[in-house]
Amino acid sequence: MELKKAFGIALRSLRVSKGLTQEDFSIVSSRTFLSSLERGLKGVTLEKIDELASTIGVHPVTLVVACYLQKDSASELNELFSQVRAELE
Repeated sequence: MELKKAFGIALRSLRVSKGLTQEDFSIVSSRTFLSSLERGLKGVTLEKIDELASTIGVHPVTLVVACYLQKDSASELNELFSQVRAELE
C-alpha cells in the first residue's frame, strides 16, 4: 500500500476512534486539507504529524506506527516495536 494512503487510513481510524470530526481539527488544519490527507492525496510534514497527533490526543509516534501497520498488513505491532527497539539500542 502506498505510504500516503496508509497514513490517511491511520489518521482517519484514530480520529474516528476518539470520536472527533474533521471540523475538530480546524485549529491545525482546514477540513479540505484533512480530507485530502485521509484520502491519501497529500503528504504530511513532521510538524503536521505533531499537530494532528496532539489534536487526537496521542503521541506522534502512535500515528506513525499506525501508518506503517496499515502500509504493511503483514506487520504486527510487537514485531515492529522489536525492530525499532533494536535499532535504537
